[in-house]
Amino acid sequence: MTSVERYIALRRKLGYGLLQTDRLLKAYAQFAKCQGDTYVKVSTAVAWATAASTPGTRYVRLNAVVLLARFLHAEDAGHEVPPSRLFPPPQGRLMPYIYSADELSRLVAAATKLPKTYALRRATYATLFGLIASTGLRISEALNLRLSDVQPGGVLLIRRGKGGKSRLIPLHSTVVAALNAYLESRSILPTADDHLFLSAGMRAISRSMANYTFRRLAFHAGITQTGTRPCRIHDLRHTFATRSLERCPTRREDVAAHFVALATYLGHVDITHTYWYLEATPELMTDIAASAEALVGKEVA
Repeated sequence: MTSVERYIALRRKLGYGLLQTDRLLKAYAQFAKCQGDTYVKVSTAVAWATAASTPGTRYVRLNAVVLLARFLHAEDAGHEVPPSRLFPPPQGRLMPYIYSADELSRLVAAATKLPKTYALRRATYATLFGLIASTGLRISEALNLRLSDVQPGGVLLIRRGKGGKSRLIPLHSTVVAALNAYLESRSILPTADDHLFLSAGMRAISRSMANYTFRRLAFHAGITQTGTRPCRIHDLRHTFATRSLERCPTRREDVAAHFVALATYLGHVDITHTYWYLEATPELMTDIAASAEALVGKEVA
């Protein structure tokens, strides 16, 4: 096993997905091999990172090698550790737009205004975006759903989500009812394709088509802009997570359990991705901080 494979295997045992890191480090290893390197060298790592087309990618490339080099240097001081601050980090994540309940209702209802280019188009997009808003699925996960993934007992199977992990999602009874109504209509389509959501060509819906249709629905719903950028499907996921956290109980042990449950439901590899919603939603962070303050006050009293 190569040093890169050993490093990736060890970190995956600790719960990290590292799909991108695996790909990057294998590319770096090939580049270093062509240079005749048998150890990590700063000059080679910087040259490989510099070859990237954007500043953000250069940062990501070099940072991946830095972590690998620290791991290897602990075993053999012959490995050089590149400077971690050579390239500026990419810009922080943009703040999400949180849709109101009324906006979500208008978005789904707007599907009735879509041109009926095929029999199930309106029902397909109403169900697709309603499902994402109700479960926090990633758009890629929703578009990859197969008929067999709708399991008995109101459970949805997500196969190989982000990080390659599968998970089961229990559905609310209202979501089950809407999904069953859609499946009944879906069953009459003359197609052998087993994707849950289909395009006019009776194939899986492409991500670009889903984004295009979502923007049309947002326009019909009167939501043409969210802050400084166009409406995004992914903000439906952000909205689901934020609304869930808003209902978070205030007891300390309940808060921790709620975060773990939400991280599992959303398919987060690292729970810090779930905690990001507190930073992204200042009002939410203030509310939970106030609850925590009250808890501390009670314990001290």
